[in-house]
Amino acid sequence: MPYVLRLADGRVASLHRDPEPGSEFLPPEHPEVLDFLGRDAASGFAKLDAELVRVLEDLIDVLIARQVIRITDLPAEAQNKLFARKNFRERRSSHALRLYGDSEDGILPTGLVEL
Repeated sequence: MPYVLRLADGRVASLHRDPEPGSEFLPPEHPEVLDFLGRDAASGFAKLDAELVRVLEDLIDVLIARQVIRITDLPAEAQNKLFARKNFRERRSSHALRLYGDSEDGILPTGLVEL
């Protein structure tokens, strides 16, 4: 699967599970199949969405820090989602590889020079 039928200009016109007269087999991960299904576009759009969510989280953090809004101004569902994401990010970063050790005090390990 999938078998593709092409338009006169060579673009994929349709996908089929079974061979059709004039169809050709392409592997499911073939770029033309993914493009026809819109998966490349969808994954690109999902990445943009994830990046925008991060921007919104940062914006909310700034607004709270500057006391423009309070976390309690947000609906309970929004608060829960923000706290869940923040906790998840903190847990992930606590397990991250630390090449220079824990230098939260800004002091680099011996022998390293900040550029």
